[in-house]
Amino acid sequence: MSFAKILTRGVLGLHAPFIEVEVHLSQGLPSLTIVGLAEAAVRESKDRVRSAIINSEFQFPTKRLTINLAPADLPKDGSRLDLAIALGILIASGQLPEGCTDGFEFIGELALDGHLRSVTSALTIAMACQQADHQLFIPQDNIKQVEQLSGFKLYAASHLKQVCEHFLGVQSIAPHTTKNIDNIQPYKYDLADVKGQLRPRRALEIAAAGGHSLLFKGPPGTGKTLLASRLPSILPPLSTQENLEVASIYSIANNQHQFGLRPFRAPHHTASAIALVGGGSHPKPGEITLAHLGVLFLDELPEFDRKVLEVLRQPLESKEIVISRASRQITFPANFQLIAAMNPCPCGYAFNQDSRCQCSPEAIKRYQNRISGPLLDRIDLHIDVPPLQINELQDTTAVEDSMTVRSRVIAAYETQINRQQKANFSLSPQELEQHAALDSTTQKMMEVAQQRMNLSARSYHRILRVARTIADLSQSSNIQSVHLSEALSYRQTI
Repeated sequence: MSFAKILTRGVLGLHAPFIEVEVHLSQGLPSLTIVGLAEAAVRESKDRVRSAIINSEFQFPTKRLTINLAPADLPKDGSRLDLAIALGILIASGQLPEGCTDGFEFIGELALDGHLRSVTSALTIAMACQQADHQLFIPQDNIKQVEQLSGFKLYAASHLKQVCEHFLGVQSIAPHTTKNIDNIQPYKYDLADVKGQLRPRRALEIAAAGGHSLLFKGPPGTGKTLLASRLPSILPPLSTQENLEVASIYSIANNQHQFGLRPFRAPHHTASAIALVGGGSHPKPGEITLAHLGVLFLDELPEFDRKVLEVLRQPLESKEIVISRASRQITFPANFQLIAAMNPCPCGYAFNQDSRCQCSPEAIKRYQNRISGPLLDRIDLHIDVPPLQINELQDTTAVEDSMTVRSRVIAAYETQINRQQKANFSLSPQELEQHAALDSTTQKMMEVAQQRMNLSARSYHRILRVARTIADLSQSSNIQSVHLSEALSYRQTI
């Protein structure tokens, strides 16, 4: 046979589109041509494949070889196609039986001696392969990445010769069936580490229960970062599908993440806009996508470049980011929970007329104006974090730990799911009319608040969402005046 077709996968955004590797041998001077919009790493595979085949004790055909990567309009990058190309050449040249790879997909980079090296995006490809009801061959080093996908049958090999011997019937490779991961490790930080700060702790609990964004404001050393880093420990657990979604994102980005835990991303304030939202010539996930279903913590918020912060506006509303390029458009999920922290002034001590602050009113205003009004309007909770007194720091009285707070958060979250099938932060204005209706007393409170605080329509809806969450934490079916007044107290401006 002079023709062979092998199945594999590419990567486009967070998807793994199907790729057919077609290999044809014809008469003519020995050559190898790869067509089908292959980029540099794919074109260079011909040299790796040639050496790997020879070093695996097979013959590299001395004919004209044409390799087509279909569909031709899909860009192919990376070295994950090496194994599929090598097997296609061996089948087309008659060294492997015809049709032996039917129902299989293959990914893997080949070393010159034939060994298989790990590739990126293995979990994303395995998920797509499972949906197509195909079996998958992967490098041995990728096993740990795909073990998170339960009930999937795959084969792992460490050498090209090992794969070939399996299809020749010389020595079979035992299939590996993935199983559920039950031993999820706990978070390393606990809310019991936070002393005092009852109001910020309360705001953190509300944010966790309803998925709301939160801004901490206070002088240095008051516990803003300490509080923010404890938020993942009180968030509701991820479902199996959500865990796989997060793991797939980190597989694409080739980053490490512990399965079962919500992501916590804290980029430095020197991060660029592309680092935050993603991009590049081949769009890759940014920090807001790596924080999907988790927390994005922006410490020292005014120190970020203003243009960088402005790119957060649209993702905070739509919970996704669309990256457009001349040839394609990629959509990344960005359902993150924004937690930010800032000082009240450049020196940090302009809090309750602290005598240490030497900043002029103009300097304080310039510092605070680095954050635009539209961005602040999209943050649900604004909390002052005051300095702690020495007696509070020395207090050894036990405080609530993360497990205790998390139990209340989960109860409120389950109430929201049972009532409206979503968390309160994502309620639309129409859904707010149904699930967060106000009585005559609370309506008058909102009218007075709108006049005094000059609330926008967005602020109005966000206050209602927060009030609905506070009512859920109190196990109240309706929003009462005490719930609304607390929600309004969190809506202060800088």
